[in-house]
Amino acid sequence: MAKNYRVWLVGLLLTLTIPVKAEIVRDLYSASVPVPDQSAASLTSAAREALKEVLVKVTGTTAVLGSAAIAPALDEARAHVQQYAYSRAGPSGDELQARFKFDADWVNSRVIEAGIPLWTANRPSVLLWLVMEDARGRYFVNNDTAPGQAAQLVEAFNRRGVPVQLPLYDLSDTAAISPDEAWRLDGSVLRAASSRYGVQHIVSGRLAALASGQFVGDWSYLAANERVDRALTVPTFTDFVRAGATLVADDMAGRYAVAAPEASGHGVMVRVSGVRAYADYAAIVGWLQSLEMVAAVTAERIAGEHLELRLQTGVSVVQLARLFELNQRLQPVAEANAGPALSYRWQS
Repeated sequence: MAKNYRVWLVGLLLTLTIPVKAEIVRDLYSASVPVPDQSAASLTSAAREALKEVLVKVTGTTAVLGSAAIAPALDEARAHVQQYAYSRAGPSGDELQARFKFDADWVNSRVIEAGIPLWTANRPSVLLWLVMEDARGRYFVNNDTAPGQAAQLVEAFNRRGVPVQLPLYDLSDTAAISPDEAWRLDGSVLRAASSRYGVQHIVSGRLAALASGQFVGDWSYLAANERVDRALTVPTFTDFVRAGATLVADDMAGRYAVAAPEASGHGVMVRVSGVRAYADYAAIVGWLQSLEMVAAVTAERIAGEHLELRLQTGVSVVQLARLFELNQRLQPVAEANAGPALSYRWQS
């Protein structure tokens, strides 16, 4: 009976879709870098550069590259490549690139041993609005108005491990917000125009091309009840885009990246009410098991619609609570005597 129960649970978890306001970054441990040729020496050098990019994505910050504890890992990069492949890319389509996929466990272990927080692969999706002003006037940067620049936007955020989407720019978006309205970076207007997409994180930018050839602009990042603004004067569009991706990645990592020592002690108790069906139980446990910071999930008590789980994890209750913000079906509940436990109500 127990064996059949476990088989049923595994099967359900494999097919279950959990509606969360976050995405799993699938290529977190992969990166593509240019190479001059296909020689062994070039491959080794490229693997090192690709690992740098992966480390930045995994931690959310470029500061990881300055850690003395990480330096030995860079020297070992080639030995921990699981797959690599060559392709042609670039503006003209003739730039040789190598794409590497690294051993995730090895990368995570190096980061943990260096004492640097890891940023879980469960990451909030960001909606991005960008208004450009040049000789054509003001217009949204998208696949119709500026396909090359729109591709740069997505690539820059992907390289920092931030799931990003551009608005559809259909009739609904046109009615909701104009380029001139978006140019003002009014938070309330942007939130209203973004509401149809169901995202909690919005980044908007405005950029003007100067006669000197430089660009001047602003980025505004809206997350929950917080807002981060940054004004920039940069030599290229690419520099502006990278600055926006850095702004968002740094802020997100500061919120969600957690130190990850090995699980120890008695773990953290999580209480969930509103668990009415087996599918609810499977969804909750499956999502918790997907968190890199959680080593094990044990059901301690099931009583009616109430579930108590013990998580083996090395992170604090506060850090776990921040990660739980990513699942919109887990609504926090205040309990008078909760102690070090976390309490939620499941929205089925």
